[in-house]
Amino acid sequence: MKLELNGLEVNCVIGERPEERTKIQRLRVDVSMDVDESASESDSLDDVVDYAKLAKKICAALEWARCRMIERAAKVVFDACMLDGRVQAASVKITKFGAIPFLESASVVYEGAR
Repeated sequence: MKLELNGLEVNCVIGERPEERTKIQRLRVDVSMDVDESASESDSLDDVVDYAKLAKKICAALEWARCRMIERAAKVVFDACMLDGRVQAASVKITKFGAIPFLESASVVYEGAR
């Protein structure tokens, strides 16, 4: 079974340039996770990946990490997802907007499994 979080907006420090290290920028986070199917049988929040809590953990992890590269930010999100034992694999897409004047956005995808 797949669980997807789409369009999570996170405001955090991200970037290498000195001016980026002192300002908050917006990232878009999209996550697709392979999760244990047995949780769908109980219909109980106790048995599933709580996506509301996971979204908060992702935001907190990115705010704390103050990453320089979106590649690192993707790994930080992946690690936050994998803390839940019901997540078997995850694909994380990080999109950074306005990094350079003539480019709308840049994205990276990090994928991994247990």
